[in-house]
Amino acid sequence: MPKADSCRKHPAVSVRGMSRRRPVAAWVWQLAADRPGTMHEVILDELRSVILAGSARPGVPINVEDVARRFGASPIPVREALKTLIGESLVDHTPRSGYRVAQLTRTELAEIYVVREALETAALAAAVCAATAEDDVEVAAAHEALTRAIGEGDARGHHVYSRRLHLALSRPCRMRRLLGMFESAWNITEPLQPMSHVGDAMTHELHEDHRTMVEAFHARDAEVLLSASSLHYRRLQEVVETLPAIRLLP
Repeated sequence: MPKADSCRKHPAVSVRGMSRRRPVAAWVWQLAADRPGTMHEVILDELRSVILAGSARPGVPINVEDVARRFGASPIPVREALKTLIGESLVDHTPRSGYRVAQLTRTELAEIYVVREALETAALAAAVCAATAEDDVEVAAAHEALTRAIGEGDARGHHVYSRRLHLALSRPCRMRRLLGMFESAWNITEPLQPMSHVGDAMTHELHEDHRTMVEAFHARDAEVLLSASSLHYRRLQEVVETLPAIRLLP
């Protein structure tokens, strides 16, 4: 795969007979253009990555030509990748406005958390009975990493390791399709980076839920695990209610 030019060249834009350089969105330069893999795979993975990381925020436009230029590619694989991301509800497209990172209303976001809870509850109920010692090790490691990120005030790490912990608790169910749906639902909420807007008190309460869930998982106590998970999602709905409106559609 060709390596993209490292110089940050801006495409020319004509205004009243004059030529000027249109700035390329900052998040475009975060796309790793020199990774191995097919052009389609790399473009898709990189676009998904910057969206889930919150680097390309909900509602921001995605310029096909800028992305193609970053990868030294034609617009065709970029559009193919964007079609896939539309199917994952991470990108929206309108004929006149083009492509944008998907943006939700507050009601839609609350609904996605309801879906996430239903899927995670089903996964946890099966996982806690099927878990092995190896699963315990991964859950403990994920919880430790999350605790460290929270203690350091690392908002990005908070999202990364919270996801890792919830998946570590759920994966022992060994239900591939269920886990795929759960991850897809999680991805839809991730671009908003909701934990970046949570105060210390709520962060503490949410992480206390994590501690209770981890202890119940290790004890193979399904009742306590599911009860703590339910409380956790009630708190997350409170978070949704207080998110800044600027990140959401009216």
